Amino acid sequence: MDFNVKKLASDAGVFFTRAVQFTEEKLGQAEKTELDAHLENLIARGDCTKNWTEKIFRQTEVLLQPNPSKIDSICARIEEFFYEKLDRKIPTRTTNGELLGQYMQDAAKDFGPGTPYGSTLITVGEYQKKLGGAEREFLQASAVSFLTPLRNFLEGDWRTISKERRLLENRRLDLDVCKARLKKAKLAEAKAAAAPDFQETRPRNYILSASASAAEQELRVAQTEFDRQAEVTRLLLEGISSTHVNHLRCLHEFVEAQAAYYAQCHKHMQELQKELSSANGDAFPNAFAVNASTSGISAGPSPLSGGSIPGHPAASSSPLEPAPLKIEEVKPPATGTRKAKVLYDYDAADTSELSLLADELITVYTVPGMDPDWLIGERGNQKGKVPVTYLELLS
Repeated sequence: MDFNVKKLASDAGVFFTRAVQFTEEKLGQAEKTELDAHLENLIARGDCTKNWTEKIFRQTEVLLQPNPSKIDSICARIEEFFYEKLDRKIPTRTTNGELLGQYMQDAAKDFGPGTPYGSTLITVGEYQKKLGGAEREFLQASAVSFLTPLRNFLEGDWRTISKERRLLENRRLDLDVCKARLKKAKLAEAKAAAAPDFQETRPRNYILSASASAAEQELRVAQTEFDRQAEVTRLLLEGISSTHVNHLRCLHEFVEAQAAYYAQCHKHMQELQKELSSANGDAFPNAFAVNASTSGISAGPSPLSGGSIPGHPAASSSPLEPAPLKIEEVKPPATGTRKAKVLYDYDAADTSELSLLADELITVYTVPGMDPDWLIGERGNQKGKVPVTYLELLS
């Protein structure tokens, strides 16, 4: 291998002089050129942006993929790298919800699809797959709209900024070294002029003057390179403002994807509850009664299942024969009624409930003994139970 010995020696000399200058500055034995206040503020802002972007990026990864093993994470990153280089789409991975749904449906085949347990496993497994699919879409959307821009900033723009900042620091050290050399040359020249040697005055003064002139030339070159590098660094750091704007847009997209994901999950769970209620309406009460009788615990009436409300005139005197809740007889309290905005459409499961349309306003209130997850809603002459999760209370 062909080595350029002169270049290696020159680079080693420059590195040594920079190291000496840096050490003397830390020890307070050498002067240091300070950056202008604007550039210092930009550097501080850039460091702050980098640190918090890195923390947000890492924690978002943890949120989207909780407790991943280190080996799995490395393998996933390697896989993403190869597919990116090959310009091919990464194959979809099975989510935990989809895997759970598949296990439930496979178990139903062994237990018997016609049995109550088997048929319920099939239904729940189907919705678990839907939840897993929604999760996969959320993960993909979040990765594209939020994680990827943050990673691109950390691995792209910030690396460029860090490289130029290191180069700026080297230029500053070179400038301060040249300032120190010129200062020494000027002192030596002044000392020689104060105590001349008549036999060697001209040669010595000439050499000292030439040394000072060379130091001044080196200083001018170093100052020019430092100023140029400071301008490059300043322009890159000022680009942090556009980075903030881009990350703000990505943050909005992340929140929208997250809201859509949770709304979809809520919708699936509501549909699952309705399907289980309609398919196993008779099986669950019987099973509960059997469990209650064997454990010695009696099942009391519930407002959600149409049981009587304690203290209401329609309450049955016998706990074994609870009277159904008569919505038409429920009266609003003198105080405590509130307005509420409906967030989602809701179809009443029975005559005791009130169907809702998104964005409409209704009056709601509660009665003693009412389940906290439900309220009584009124719209004109219509009245019925409504779920709290579908409402936004306004007053």
